[in-house]
Amino acid sequence: MNNQRGMTFISLVVMIAAIVFVAIIGMKLWPAYSEYFAVKKAFASLKTQLTANDMNKADIVAAFDKQATIDDIKSIQGKDLVVEQVSGHAVVSVEYSVVEPLVGNVSALVDFKLSTDANATKVE
Repeated sequence: MNNQRGMTFISLVVMIAAIVFVAIIGMKLWPAYSEYFAVKKAFASLKTQLTANDMNKADIVAAFDKQATIDDIKSIQGKDLVVEQVSGHAVVSVEYSVVEPLVGNVSALVDFKLSTDANATKVE
C-alpha cells in the first residue's frame, strides 16, 4: 500500500493564503505600533525631565510637543496629555486609539495607554 506523505496542493494554497493574510495585517498595523514606540520613547524622555526639575503643565505640554515634532508623532498632541499630582510629583498619562482600515469596510482598532507612573499601566 502506498501512503501519501506531505502536503496536498490545496493545503499548501490555504497555508500560503493564511501567511499572506497575517503579513498584510501586520503591514497595515505596523505604523500604529511604530508610532506607539515613538510615544513611549517621548514619555521616557518626559519622565527623566520630570524627575530632574519641577515642571508645570505648560512646560510638560511644550516638552512633549517638541519631542512629538522630532519623532513625527501625529496621533496625539500635548493637549491630549492628562497631568495629575500624585504624592507630590507630576504623573503624565494618555490613552488613545488608532483605527487602521484593512480591506473594504473592515478596520482594526488598536487602543494604547501610557503613563510616566509605572504602576498606572499595569492590568489589575
